[in-house]
Amino acid sequence: MMATPNILVTRIDNRLVHGQVGMTWVNTIGANLVVVANDDVAKDEVQQNLMTMVIPDTVGIRFFSIEKTIKVIGHAAPSQKILLVVRTPQDALKLIKGGVPIKKLNIGNLHFAEGKKQLSATVSVSEDDIATFKELHDMGIDLSVQGIPNEKETDMMELLAKA
Repeated sequence: MMATPNILVTRIDNRLVHGQVGMTWVNTIGANLVVVANDDVAKDEVQQNLMTMVIPDTVGIRFFSIEKTIKVIGHAAPSQKILLVVRTPQDALKLIKGGVPIKKLNIGNLHFAEGKKQLSATVSVSEDDIATFKELHDMGIDLSVQGIPNEKETDMMELLAKA
């Protein structure tokens, strides 16, 4: 059984860490560690450097593959207040199935692309995304759309019901 890491917020954002997230979320929730769980970024120093630049110096940032996140996050110290960021709902589902104790997902930004349904100004979903969100919902995960902390939260399942 893994120790329970102090994950303050788990956010799905296809931009991962950018200015808005870097400053606003970290400051509002009081995170001192950002964990980016993404297989591509874990191997890409250029993207890592860009993300590191938008995080305050007082905050740590780690870049792990999905698999490594599952393996190591249970070793986090209780003093590590974590903002966990993933790019897709599918990655969030892999983490949860791997045993990462996530009860709620904050859905920030899912870009519009061809074949996707736009649910809100910042969230567009494919059929695969919809199926994944339904699976997460069925597992009892709270799914809440919120771009920045001072925005009102919207229930993802209500948006999907209207889609």
